[in-house]
Amino acid sequence: MIRLVIDNDVYNRAGESWWEEDNPLNLLHGSLTPGRFAYFRRVLAEHRGSDYRGLRALDIGSGGGFLAEEFTRIGFGVVGVDPSTVSVDTARRHAAVGDLDIDYRIGVGERLPVSDASFDVAYCCDVLEHVTDLDGVIAETARVLKPGGLYLFDTINRTFVSKLVAIKIMQEWRMTRMFDTPIHDWSMCVRPEELDLVMQRHGLRLGEFVGLGPRSKNPLRLLDLVRAGGGRLNYGELSRRLDFGQIRTTAISYMGYAVKQ
Repeated sequence: MIRLVIDNDVYNRAGESWWEEDNPLNLLHGSLTPGRFAYFRRVLAEHRGSDYRGLRALDIGSGGGFLAEEFTRIGFGVVGVDPSTVSVDTARRHAAVGDLDIDYRIGVGERLPVSDASFDVAYCCDVLEHVTDLDGVIAETARVLKPGGLYLFDTINRTFVSKLVAIKIMQEWRMTRMFDTPIHDWSMCVRPEELDLVMQRHGLRLGEFVGLGPRSKNPLRLLDLVRAGGGRLNYGELSRRLDFGQIRTTAISYMGYAVKQ
């Protein structure tokens, strides 16, 4: 177990406005949602074809519902689990406005409130670097997946580059930080080989790791970070300008998939 030093309660304090573009949490939506979902769609097509009616997906750490709504729209029956009651309420309201039937539940990754072997797909994004018991979360993920089920994920790597970007720029530097509170602890970030070992221990066979990060090479994006930090550019637009998606390097963040044995 890891002693928690980050402020995970920020998702209760800021969780009412996940979908509002001036909320720093919306950085996870502007281009990150379509970027990571495009990769997940490719993996799903390779392993499950194109018809997902009747299949169930579990969103572990569903937040405001960004990915839960995407999976629902392509045919999955989605259950979203998150420890933040404020975020879950926000996700429920947004789904209702879009007439989307999503089952949101309060819970944590270490004790998922769902039955054994009940999901065809489980996905976990922007979560593994926040948990105090990585082994417990992966064990629970394996428990709820059917044999042959897919585990889709992304998380922050633990490298010098990720420390510069995720900790120094996005969290500590006054002109560019998103919140005035620690939302990441670099020591809790997970290297790909570490995650692979934990997944192996619980019967999840790695398919691949791929890089996840900003695809824009325009140096003006650094100025955009300063503008967003000063309130002169909203975070949804910043995310779109950074153009997050699959990249070659896993030095900042990575995503991938595994298969339940």
